[in-house]
Amino acid sequence: KDPKGWRKYFQQLIDRCDEWPPERVVEQAVASGCKSISFTYNEPTIFTEYALDIMKLARKKGLKGVYVTNGYESKECWDALKGNIDAANIDLKAYNKRFYIELCKVPDFEPVKESIVYAKKLGIWVEVTTLLIPDWNDNIDELKAEAKWLAGVDPDMPWHVTAFHPEYKLLDKEPTPPETLIKAREIGKMAGIKHVYCGNVSMSYSDYETTICQKCGKGLVKRVGFSVIENKMKDGKCGYCGAWISGVWR
Repeated sequence: KDPKGWRKYFQQLIDRCDEWPPERVVEQAVASGCKSISFTYNEPTIFTEYALDIMKLARKKGLKGVYVTNGYESKECWDALKGNIDAANIDLKAYNKRFYIELCKVPDFEPVKESIVYAKKLGIWVEVTTLLIPDWNDNIDELKAEAKWLAGVDPDMPWHVTAFHPEYKLLDKEPTPPETLIKAREIGKMAGIKHVYCGNVSMSYSDYETTICQKCGKGLVKRVGFSVIENKMKDGKCGYCGAWISGVWR
C-alpha cells in the first residue's frame, strides 16, 4: 500500500523485462518446432494488436493461431481476428448473472454468448470452457440450460468442463469433485453435444479426455492432461472408419 514501495517494486520488474517483438516470437516458435501460437494468460483482448502483428508473420511460416479468451470482445475485434486466427477457446464461465456480477464485475454473460455465435459465423473454430466452482456455477439446472444452448449453437462445438482449485481470492471453496465434472459431461452429452471433455483434475485413465468418433465409437485422440498419448486421426478423419471429425487438424 506504500506508493513509493509500489513504484520501486514495479520498476524492478520493468527493468527485468525482456522485449519480445512479433518477429522474435515467430522465430522462436519456428525454432522450437511449434505448429501454432496460442494467445492466452493474460486475456488476449488487451493485446489484440500485438497478437495480430504476430499472426500476420506466423501465417507466412505456416503456423496456426489460437485465441483463448473470456469472450468479452466487440464485433470489430472479432472482425480483425478473422483470417488471422484458426481457433478460439471461449470461457462461458457460468450460466447465471450472479456469477458475472459478483466475480467478474460485469453485468451479464450475453456478450459472451454473442461472441461465441459471431466467432463461429466468421468461420473461426470455437471451443467453450466452463470452470466449475462449487456453489457458484455447478447447479444442475443451470448446467442443463447451458448445455442446451451450446448444443443449439452447434453440437460439434466441444465443451470443456474443468475443475476449480482454491487460489488467490477464492480460498473459501473446496476443489471441484470429479463427480461434478462427470455429471456435467453427462448433461452435455444428453443435450446433444458430441464432444464434452473433463479437465484440470487427475483421474484414472478414462474417455473423459478422449476425442471419440461419433460414427464408430472408437477412441481417436487419447489424452492425459495436456499430453496426447495416442492419436488415431488421419487427415482430419477417423483412422478406423474414415468419418470426418470436426475441428482444425492441419
